[in-house]
Amino acid sequence: MSIFKPFITSDVIVSPFKVNKSFTFTGNEFTDSNVQIDRFFGKNTTSSLWISGSDNTGYITSQSSQLVYRSIKELYYSNYIGGDNGAPAASASFNNDGTITGSVYTPNYYNYLSNTLPPSRYFPTGSNEAVTVISIPSNLFGEYLKPGSVNISTGSIVLQDDGLGNLLNGVLKVGDVIYEHGIVIITNSGITGLINGYGYVQYGSTVYGGGDYNFVNNFYSSSLTYSFESTVTIYETQYKCTIRENEFNSSNNPSLISSPTSIGNGSGSSFTQPGNGKLNDNVTGSYFSPYITTVGLYNNNKELIAVAKLAQPLPVSSVTDTSILINFDF
Repeated sequence: MSIFKPFITSDVIVSPFKVNKSFTFTGNEFTDSNVQIDRFFGKNTTSSLWISGSDNTGYITSQSSQLVYRSIKELYYSNYIGGDNGAPAASASFNNDGTITGSVYTPNYYNYLSNTLPPSRYFPTGSNEAVTVISIPSNLFGEYLKPGSVNISTGSIVLQDDGLGNLLNGVLKVGDVIYEHGIVIITNSGITGLINGYGYVQYGSTVYGGGDYNFVNNFYSSSLTYSFESTVTIYETQYKCTIRENEFNSSNNPSLISSPTSIGNGSGSSFTQPGNGKLNDNVTGSYFSPYITTVGLYNNNKELIAVAKLAQPLPVSSVTDTSILINFDF
């Protein structure tokens, strides 16, 4: 039978922790109904006339390549158009005659940086230059892509993120990873750089050439193998069930109470002697202790919502408190 005892605040501890799951997809698996990893080729079209439905891109969802380019530029690179390390700060001088000398405007947008280290992003802005965007649905990457887990390959080329948002081909930076959006952006064929003591990529003096377009397009049009790890927060709840030394030291099990007995009279007949409602003699000694085998968790309406089974029956101590810890994840 059940005996109820309410929890107090200190009896319940909720602890969040991160869990990761690995995925690898190749070729046509990208467009499977349970995967839906899409790729887009964004292009800096210089035409002033935009016609809806023209020059579309995407394997699953059709989008304008021009709008893809502009959206990526605005969301993730708007602070870095004037320089790979960010646009220079405004240094305007206000003259006595009322005129202003120098720049008075500094872009200050939220570009979803992956860390607090000095940023370094490159975005192609020349006519007809392009970027490839690989988009993972949130049901696969969870809350964010695990930093350092992104690996993309085609042929002999292998791209790996460095855990800081930089997508590298060996030591060359070729793009960026936006972990919280599940987005990979390939912007160029490789910028000569190095990893300094702080761990971020610094751009060298490589001149961006025509090879960028072909390299970027290769990751849009070719078959890829894509590996990554998702991240999801799991909440573990621990319930501490404490039994004081003076609690639960008797049992409500009806089998421990004396029951009616059948007594014969020697002539072949018998009669039933009613029980007296007292505990049986074998459970009235001072050393008798109930054993706990199951703990149930109930809501405020006394409705059973979870059951915990002990590995073996646990005797209730009469000299010290007994604590049972119940953990479950959700």
